[in-house]
Amino acid sequence: MAQAIWNRDWARLCPTLCVTFLIRSVVVQMNKIKVRAANGSYEVWCGRGVAGQLPQIVKRVGGSGGVFVISSPRVWQSCGARIEKILGRSSKKLILMDDGETAKNLSTVERACRDLVRAGADRHALVVAVGGGVVGDVAGFVAASYARGIGLIHIPTTVVAQVDSAIGGKTGVNLPEGKNLVGAFYPAKAVLADPDLLQTLPDREFRSGVYEIVKYGVIGDAKLFRFLEEKMDKLLHRDSSTVNFVIERSIQQKARVVSKDEHESGLREILNFGHTFAHALENVTRYRKFLHGEAVGWGMIAASRLAAELGMLTARDAERVVRLTASVGPLPAWPSATPSRLVAAMQADKKTRAGQLRFVLPERIGKVRCGVEVPAEKLQHVLQTCASGKASTPLHAVGSGK
Repeated sequence: MAQAIWNRDWARLCPTLCVTFLIRSVVVQMNKIKVRAANGSYEVWCGRGVAGQLPQIVKRVGGSGGVFVISSPRVWQSCGARIEKILGRSSKKLILMDDGETAKNLSTVERACRDLVRAGADRHALVVAVGGGVVGDVAGFVAASYARGIGLIHIPTTVVAQVDSAIGGKTGVNLPEGKNLVGAFYPAKAVLADPDLLQTLPDREFRSGVYEIVKYGVIGDAKLFRFLEEKMDKLLHRDSSTVNFVIERSIQQKARVVSKDEHESGLREILNFGHTFAHALENVTRYRKFLHGEAVGWGMIAASRLAAELGMLTARDAERVVRLTASVGPLPAWPSATPSRLVAAMQADKKTRAGQLRFVLPERIGKVRCGVEVPAEKLQHVLQTCASGKASTPLHAVGSGK
């Protein structure tokens, strides 16, 4: 969407002034992707410069009780001045929290809620979450819990958050026993996914988000998968048109899935591809070794190898997933934890049913199957394979187990 004012008569009289005006005008190109939710639909505003639409959205969704920005010191140092300028004279207060995975807990939620009380937030307050996945998950849970629910807007500042965690209404925190075990489904009033906010993102964090984009290709978008195979180098070099395309395409996928299954009673489970392994890896390393997307990268490799072990996925397609995932960049080494310890961590995953592990496994590029129960010996073999080799090790080099 681009807007400009042009008067031909004025332009003929003042050509220099008109050209200067047009050059200095901010042209915002954006798409609005609708997400359906039980308590009303909302939109993901996607495109470069859409963060500038924040005052308009705040006015539309309401915030008569004040605007309360929740962010982290690191993120606020990077983009806080810009957000302050955009919000202008809006009544706002700032709450800062640590954005490390180890801070994603109930204590952080309590501190943020008490900060809201001290700042005078009432039932008409509006939380604006500015940050990555941890900030968004915590701020979302705070908004869902404070005064039994206040308004929420997400401004995600990482790739993972823009294409995944800020969309769909999942909020929550970790317990020592497992990841995301306490939380709520609480959709935002709006999400502003602005690729311009990714410009200062460190390379490792940028790559961490790309693993989630690869996930979308595997679970339901073979064309996106092929695009990534061909354009990965351009994406990693942050080519503007490539970044714009994959972020919008991924958001469309996420919006389609969560609109059909908001509370993960069926279709939404496909988004957990790679995550049963990933959450176990994060848990056994106490959330200190892997960025979330990196753990998902290893999880997709393990899940694809497991699908090949079971004969669900051809060796060729499994190799394509492994190769594309490895092409994103170096993954931290698989941890030294024993297979039995990893399995125990998986058992604590909220996706288990009556103590039975259930996996999302690919059948082909662009299609996965949910709720797959796996023989213990097959799972053990895949865990040993991952522990013994690099992420890029081809299947034929480690044996298919068949």
